[in-house]
Amino acid sequence: MTIKAVGVVGAGTMGNGIAQVFAQAGFEVRLVDVAQPMLDRARGAIEKSLGKFVEKAKLTAADRDATLARVATATSIDGLSEADYVVEAIVEDVEAKRALFASLDGLARPDVILASNTSAISITVLGAATRRPDKVLGMHFMNPVPLMTLVELIRGQSTSAESMRVASALCERLGKTPVEAADYPGFIANRILMPMINEAIYAVMEGVGTPEAIDTVMKYGIHHPMGPLALADFVGLDICLAILNVLHEGLGDPKYRPCPLLRRMVAAGNLGRKSGKGFYTY
Repeated sequence: MTIKAVGVVGAGTMGNGIAQVFAQAGFEVRLVDVAQPMLDRARGAIEKSLGKFVEKAKLTAADRDATLARVATATSIDGLSEADYVVEAIVEDVEAKRALFASLDGLARPDVILASNTSAISITVLGAATRRPDKVLGMHFMNPVPLMTLVELIRGQSTSAESMRVASALCERLGKTPVEAADYPGFIANRILMPMINEAIYAVMEGVGTPEAIDTVMKYGIHHPMGPLALADFVGLDICLAILNVLHEGLGDPKYRPCPLLRRMVAAGNLGRKSGKGFYTY
């Protein structure tokens, strides 16, 4: 199957980044979100990101303009009936994703692969909401998508080897490095990352160190490019909590129990960078 047109559902931070990298690689992209203001913000974010590439001489102005021209936006998924490949990047809620996959299944051509950018939710569960579970897989991009090269590819219980091959080849066309992960809660990246972030939050709650101290230790002692608490703010504390809940519920091990401080911060609306306040003030 020749993939030329790609649908991306969800115009948040991940969705607009995914749309950008597909458009930069020469694909025609239709970015869909229920709210026009979200689409307007997404286009602005893509323009800003491409502008930085131009400033750093990694992209020409002509290529920037051509990339932007390849991104169309819409508030309905109906136009995705013409897409050759679809990536879902909506809220990390299993029922919302299952409902979307069921709708996409009734809309997209039978040969079209439906991929999810979920960072923790079972691909098998999402595939079961469709009549094409062999063509449902996980395609977990890392944030920020235009800069990070890794993509976790997750094979559900029924995902075919051919679907995985197509997705892997697609990653390479995007200049990304695909790594296959099994369909366990959190896959590879978040199964390892989120317990570390959670433990850092426990360390704050128990007075082991300040956020600055904890992040400094991890940056200069362990050579992490960003401390776990600054990273949590960057990801979004609500997203971290959602992933930890999936790990805790899916694996049943108390070591994945979200820290009470994380729960309190999310309840207070202190979500990190996107709210202006998390472990740091922005």
